[in-house]
Amino acid sequence: MVMLKVSESQQFADRLRGALDGAGVRASPTLVANAFNLRYRGRSITPHTARNWLLGKVMPTQDKLRVLSDWLQVSPDELRFGRAPGKTYVFEMNDGPIEMGLADREMVDRYLSLPLVERKTIRDVVSAFMMAKSAEKLL
Repeated sequence: MVMLKVSESQQFADRLRGALDGAGVRASPTLVANAFNLRYRGRSITPHTARNWLLGKVMPTQDKLRVLSDWLQVSPDELRFGRAPGKTYVFEMNDGPIEMGLADREMVDRYLSLPLVERKTIRDVVSAFMMAKSAEKLL
């Protein structure tokens, strides 16, 4: 049996595509370059550079990594190195386990810091959204 080692830059590319997907952003080099350039104060990147990131050919510099992580709501360390053991939030759902990204984990932490009355209000709002979604399916 031959074990192939996945390069560090390829692992980064996989995490970048996952973060884009988690943020609802299509992994298009042109889209990534344009959205990145709106947020970056340095020299703009080209779609070719974004393509190389997405394919795992090169990795961004630290300053660019920070912009990507802010944009995609993942920590720079998670994006660069992956998740540290014990730092993941995994919930068992009806469809199977789901792992939450940074934005969702921060939202849960903020929710849990609210007083009980305010948490109930948020649960009521989420329930209303779910009922509306169920009603749409019936139409």
